[in-house]
Amino acid sequence: MATEISMIPAITFLLPLAAGAPVLLWKGMDRRAQQGLPIVVAALVTGMGVWMAIKAAGGVTLTAWNDELRVDALSALLVLVIGLVALLASVYSVRYLRLEGLVERVGKEAATRRTRIFYALLLWFFGTMLWGSVTNNVIMLYVAIEATTLTSGLLVAFYWDRRALEAGYKYLMLLTIGITFALFGCVLIYAAAAATRQLSGGNALLISEVRTVVRFMPGGTAALAIAFLVIGFGTKAGIAPFHPWLPDAHAEAPTPISVLLSGVMIKMALYALARTVSIFYPSWPQVAVFLVALGAFTMLLGILMALPQNDLKRLLAYSSVSQMGYVLAGVGLGTYLGCYGGLFHLVNHAIYKSLLFLCVGAVIHSTGARRISELGGLRHRMPITSGCFLLGALAIAGFPPLNGFWSKLTIYLALAKAGLWWAAIVAIAVSILTMFVMVRAGFRVFWGEARAPAVSEAAAREAPPVMWMPMAVLGALCLLLGVYPQAAFPLLDRAAVVVATLGR
Repeated sequence: MATEISMIPAITFLLPLAAGAPVLLWKGMDRRAQQGLPIVVAALVTGMGVWMAIKAAGGVTLTAWNDELRVDALSALLVLVIGLVALLASVYSVRYLRLEGLVERVGKEAATRRTRIFYALLLWFFGTMLWGSVTNNVIMLYVAIEATTLTSGLLVAFYWDRRALEAGYKYLMLLTIGITFALFGCVLIYAAAAATRQLSGGNALLISEVRTVVRFMPGGTAALAIAFLVIGFGTKAGIAPFHPWLPDAHAEAPTPISVLLSGVMIKMALYALARTVSIFYPSWPQVAVFLVALGAFTMLLGILMALPQNDLKRLLAYSSVSQMGYVLAGVGLGTYLGCYGGLFHLVNHAIYKSLLFLCVGAVIHSTGARRISELGGLRHRMPITSGCFLLGALAIAGFPPLNGFWSKLTIYLALAKAGLWWAAIVAIAVSILTMFVMVRAGFRVFWGEARAPAVSEAAAREAPPVMWMPMAVLGALCLLLGVYPQAAFPLLDRAAVVVATLGR
């Protein structure tokens, strides 16, 4: 595999970090400029992500800053997904977070200042996620993920009312404590790699160097590092039983932030888990069984918690917990087929869960309600939103010929091939439950009878084009990757090899 020195990995995350400063500090910046800058930055990053993905699919690894930054196929996959979801969420936020709506919730005096803070934090949240995706330094990986916690925590509490503050406090407290365990794991990896004296001049902080000497680490040290990493990064990824922060954060955050939290942030944390824990696969294969069991538990608990939910955003949040169980079970298996299915599901979940959150945001924007018991009969007044929600609901359930079907099928086959039939049966059963939960919610909201006059069919209106166009793009991607999954193969193939053979 060829290595190429390039500054693009650095520009990828420095650009949004730098762009956030003038938005926050320049009080005279026009509101349209505040809204437009994240869109332009996200579009540029998406373009750079496409370029890096093409390079990575061709077998080229990009490096910068003496290998401190490193973009292989796995990193390029994350950059591309983060860039695309951030672009669509930024476009969506233009109308969703309009100044008039903020005035009603936070007051006229604070509305202008809050808008400026929102877009600055949005850019920094975007940049910190990208930083974590391209760094090759095991300690900087922790730092970047902790930085995403700080920026996103302030966004979760953005409305600054009692519920938002409670959700933000819970989010920051649980994630800060949880992610500290990841720091312990990263420090153990560095210390054990340095103590082996097998690096021959290499840097024990670089993940690409550590993977070459992990087999020399003492078994006890490796087991402790794995436990810390699973707890730390697993908390950030919403893996059960470390998930209690997730429903409150997703429910109280503005919808564009819910999209980023569920669509990409928890994926980025699972990326960090895969990047670090997978270096132990060759020497300690029993790790795979533990991760598959944890993934099966997560997918089952998540959907059971989603089943009784009346709040649409909380329902989607709990289903995110469940779907992350699939990704963990696939990637945690450690085989090529499992890693391919897990990473494919990571991409698919980013698409259809972002779609579902955008649809719920459109419903909230149109009706002012998000409780299933208060909604109904919206299909005629919101035909685009209802169609997109149904498409997303069927995709997340793994209904053919949509994208979720192929990634779930690959995970089923990988689990069966590894002889873990019990995990495959759990995964299939959870898919059936997911279909029931999501289709039932969609039917009651869009096809059921209206339950409250204030949010009846007559009161609702379709979302404006700037909101439904991102939904349409994501819906089209669900269909495209379902009908033609080969489109994702070149990059996913290289990315799966990175995880499945790391350290071999």
